[in-house]
Amino acid sequence: MNERNQAKPDDRSDNVDKLQEMVQNTIENIEKSHETYQMADEKDRQDIENKNRKREASIDAMRNEIKDEVRNEQK
Repeated sequence: MNERNQAKPDDRSDNVDKLQEMVQNTIENIEKSHETYQMADEKDRQDIENKNRKREASIDAMRNEIKDEVRNEQK
């Protein structure tokens, strides 16, 4: 690769912070969806429940990634 097309070095120094922010944002989205759920019809409620299940799975995955990042930082 020439200098112009050279890949940027992998900077993982702030991954934990970014992941924690993503977890917090996802939790806030779940909380906001509870407000919407109250006014939703049955189909929309199903959609909200499905989305929240996916959000909870994402939170679990992000938390596991945070643990991995912390372990890697300690090495």
